[in-house]
Amino acid sequence: MMSTTAEAPASLIDATRCPLCGEANRCAMEIERKTGQAQPPCWCMQVDFSKAPLTNLPEEMRGLACICMRCAMGNPSPQD
Repeated sequence: MMSTTAEAPASLIDATRCPLCGEANRCAMEIERKTGQAQPPCWCMQVDFSKAPLTNLPEEMRGLACICMRCAMGNPSPQD
């Protein structure tokens, strides 16, 4: 599972995984970037992120990978 510590260099961040819980984030924009295949609009375009625990994510890790739907809804899964 990916580390979410502030020391993790951006090059070690897996953009297909949620930086809060490590689960697949299913980001359509990232899938399209990696595969070159057009994707339908991402699930995140219709989700309310107001319950997302974004303050748990260190400032230097923000904007590097999308969080997953579970974390966006405020129900992060525990990391092992």
